[in-house]
Formats: sequence, structure tokens, C-alpha cells
Amino acid sequence: MASVLLPSAPSPASSAGPAGEGWLVCHTKPRCEKKFAALMAAERFEYYLPLVQSVRRYQHQTKRFTKPLFPGYVFTRVPVESRRRIYQQDLLARAIVVESEALFLRQLADVKAIVASGFELSLHPLLTRGRRVKVTGGPLHGVEGFVDDPSNPHGIVVAMDVLQQGLLVKLPIEYLQPLP
Repeated sequence: MASVLLPSAPSPASSAGPAGEGWLVCHTKPRCEKKFAALMAAERFEYYLPLVQSVRRYQHQTKRFTKPLFPGYVFTRVPVESRRRIYQQDLLARAIVVESEALFLRQLADVKAIVASGFELSLHPLLTRGRRVKVTGGPLHGVEGFVDDPSNPHGIVVAMDVLQQGLLVKLPIEYLQPLP
């Protein structure tokens, strides 16, 4: 497993940084995370791009490569007066200002520890009871419902309002996409 972090690691001590400087969650254009991270390095802005090893097996060969843990996202700290420079190479869709930097940095430190641990990991949406979701795969593709039990979110309840009843359908979590 690998990750990219320059020029220094985020730590709770560096939470807010100098006045007028704060962390941003940068949503990049598709497959531009590494290019955007290179731009941050060239500009000497602090950033973090967690990368994980991936193995792809084809008929006659196996390929290993690194890919972003959070596809489409790079975390960076940029002075307010320099923020327009992060858009200079048309790699960024939008930048989201981090509201609670202490919480963000604690979670970022957790991510860094998990990536460095070498344990197998996978990305899952955060599902809570009552969260509206859409089925994205299988024979129920397109069906919408609500998460029934967030401690074991392997199914959804599909409502039949006129009867004041619902159907609990057990589905793999990877088939569920949270809706706004």
C-alpha cells in the first residue's frame, strides 16, 4: 500500500495552519487525482492522496498498480490568496471547504494509519437507518427503498404506502447507492 503526502503529514497540531489557510476536499475530474496531486507538489501546497495497491488479472498476465482509495478526491491545504491556482490546469471539478478541521484531521490520521497497516480494505457508503438508497445492480436495478438496520445494512425496505407496509429485501451492500 502506498500514499502520497507532501510537504508534511497532517497532524492535529497543524489543524488550522496559518491565518487564511484551511484544508479543502478537492473533487477532481475523472482519473485526474495523481495529476492534481502533482500540481499540489509543484505549488508546494500540503496535500494527501491515499493510494492502495490493486491487482488486475487477465487471461495471460497479472498487472499491479496503485489507485486512489477515494476515487476523485485529494485533500489539500491552500492559502486563501492562492486558491485560484488550484484550478489552473483544469483538473478540478470543485473544492469543498472543511468546516471542522480538528475532526477532519483526526479522520485523515485514521485513514493514513489504515492505509499504512497493509490490511485489506474496501470503500463502502455510510448507511444509516432510514437512509434512502437506490439498487445499482442485479435484477432489482433501479428500485428505491430505505435502509432498515444500519448495524447490518444488507437489505432495504421497499415501501407500499397505500397498504402501510414494506418489503424487506436482502441485498449485497455493494448494490446500494445512497440518495440525496
